[in-house]
Order: sequence, then structure tokens, then C-alpha cells
Amino acid sequence: MATMTAAQRREQARFAYDAFLKECPTNQLLDRISDKWVSLVVSALAAGPMRYSDLGRKIAGVSPKMLTQTLRSLERDGILTRTVTPSVPVRVDYALTPLGHSLSLLLTAVKDWAETHFDEVHRARERHDAEAGETSRAS
Repeated sequence: MATMTAAQRREQARFAYDAFLKECPTNQLLDRISDKWVSLVVSALAAGPMRYSDLGRKIAGVSPKMLTQTLRSLERDGILTRTVTPSVPVRVDYALTPLGHSLSLLLTAVKDWAETHFDEVHRARERHDAEAGETSRAS
């Protein structure tokens, strides 16, 4: 029986992930990266490093608590880095890692798709709601 190297075992295990299973770590990762604030933070940082206050201004509606939680979780996941520069006041910059840049391509594409196709989606919603209203009145 042939012996597998550690790299071969990792490669084999990589194919064992199944995001459709709730217990799978990839399911949890998809849950994390599908969060609205995550996609907006990653998309904002795709243009380059930003300070906390700049991110807060750029991302309308995010509370300081949610922004802080999102930044901490993305740092933990290796998506971004947090750099503290000792000064008065202390300067904190956030930047995407190479892993974060690869994710930003996908999330920025989803953001761009939403911005491009919202009018179509809005019209479809109005059609659906009008038809649903007619159906409920006919019943």
C-alpha cells in the first residue's frame, strides 16, 4: 500500500468538503462571506487600505458595533490585516491580504451585478406583487 505525503492527504481532504452539509466548515465560511457587511467591507478595501473612520463613512448604515465585529472576523479569517501606527491619535489601517483580494473579485462582481440589475429585479418584484394581489382577490 502506497504511503501518502502530508500534501497529498491535504489535497484529498480538500475534495471531501461539502458546503451543503451544515457541519462542514465550508458551510460556515459561506455563511460568513455572504454577510452584507462583509461584502461591502471587502469591496471597499479592494480599492486600497482604509482607516476605520473612512470605512464607516463609505459604508452607509453600518453601525460602529457591526463594523468592528466585521473587521475582527475578517482579520481572524485572514481576509484583511489591521495595522496600528503609534501616533496621536493612534492610526489604524485595514487592508486586504492576498486571500482577501481573491475574495474581493467575487464580492465586487456581486455588488456590481446588484447595482446593474436592480431595476430589473425591482420591476420583477412589482409584477409578482401585482399578480399575487390579483390572485388573492380572486380567491
